[in-house]
Amino acid sequence: MNRFLYRKVNIYPLILFRVLFGLVTCISSIRFLLLGWVEEQYLKPVFHFSYWGFSWVHVLPAPGMYLIFIVMILTSLAIMVGLYYRISTVLFFLAFTYVELIDKTYYLNHYYFVSLVAFLMCFLPANRNFSIDVLRNPDILKEDFSAWAINILKFQISCVYFFAGIAKINFSWLVEAMPLKLWLPAQSDFPFIGYIFTKVLVVYVFAWVGMAYDLFIPFLLLYRRTRLPAYIFLLIFHGITGYFFQIGVFPLVMSLCTLIFFSENFHKKVISVFRNSLNLREIKQNPQLTTPNSQLTTELQLTTHNAQLTTILISIYISIQLLLPFRYLLYPGNLLWTENGYRFSWRVMLVEKAGTATFRIKNNLNGSEFDVDNSQYLNQHQEKQMSFQPDMMLQYAHYLGNTFEATGMKDISIYCECYVTMNGKPSQLIIDPETDLLKVKDNLLNSNGILDYKY
Repeated sequence: MNRFLYRKVNIYPLILFRVLFGLVTCISSIRFLLLGWVEEQYLKPVFHFSYWGFSWVHVLPAPGMYLIFIVMILTSLAIMVGLYYRISTVLFFLAFTYVELIDKTYYLNHYYFVSLVAFLMCFLPANRNFSIDVLRNPDILKEDFSAWAINILKFQISCVYFFAGIAKINFSWLVEAMPLKLWLPAQSDFPFIGYIFTKVLVVYVFAWVGMAYDLFIPFLLLYRRTRLPAYIFLLIFHGITGYFFQIGVFPLVMSLCTLIFFSENFHKKVISVFRNSLNLREIKQNPQLTTPNSQLTTELQLTTHNAQLTTILISIYISIQLLLPFRYLLYPGNLLWTENGYRFSWRVMLVEKAGTATFRIKNNLNGSEFDVDNSQYLNQHQEKQMSFQPDMMLQYAHYLGNTFEATGMKDISIYCECYVTMNGKPSQLIIDPETDLLKVKDNLLNSNGILDYKY
């Protein structure tokens, strides 16, 4: 354990990771602004689906939201060049995570991944070389550091792939080849080879190779002899999935972040190329000065204390990351149907669902009923996601209850008739249409009223 955490390794893999992480988060933040998503996703909707326990996170007025994204862009650039690194990483983590916590409608695995990495980088010495901070204060220069600073990032990247692979070991993915059997034929117009995506055998190859890829790619990247071919396959895989399925910057994020698995010499060479292109001279670390015995004893005691604390904190973090993807076992029912425990568990492209949700308001005083026009309160993407996720239906029902009660309707019930199709199967009711959703509490279980999956 001590060798895994505290042996001295070259710091350059961490330095290059910082540069690339800052670059890709800057690109992503600028892209978000240019596509108009701040307005569309956060400012226009009158209601946002909060995460459980984070209902206190609210959207800011327009100037505030745009300021948040400007902060994200500036701090990403500061991370990339290593300027006021500690402050920049903390500010970026807070700004990015705040935006993600506003509305779970837009949850994506790579957003979660960026938040986790940004959190980790708040504690990593990624500015100790090839940074403006070093130019400002050469005394902080480091050429090596404890291995935990790099290994914790390798661990986090490995979780993304490994748990995605574990999740694909199921009947629907491997035996039915779902939902690839629905998605791949849609690519039949791909130049030259598009026709092969209509072949059942090709669909099964994609399914099984996809599972094996996710499951084993971290180990192939860790092993020196398989690292380069594994990385080439990784680039091809992410290129194909990015082109076919329009999954945003995820392929770019993972393609750049996985470079941390390469050797120290590789990272040294890349940093040298950057230095030469920018005409920067390399600053060498000053030889350590001789320390009096009494002071050395004190420093060793402090180092031992810090190492113990670091080991405890890393153990807690790793334990959470290993256990969280399995929390779905605490919930009854089909995970892909109920989606209880689905988020934050690295489940990627596992299911194709669509639904239609009709909410009925009943005035218990006079017996009158009417249906709600969801488009008055939700944007198109919110309505689409809500229509097959029971926890979001429950949240929306409570929002409707508060909204109509504020207009003077004090004694009402809200019912939802929602038919959902999953992986091409016939649609069926997902929640009991006779359950008054205002009487169902929003909690971590969210299982009341969810009907069993029949197929």
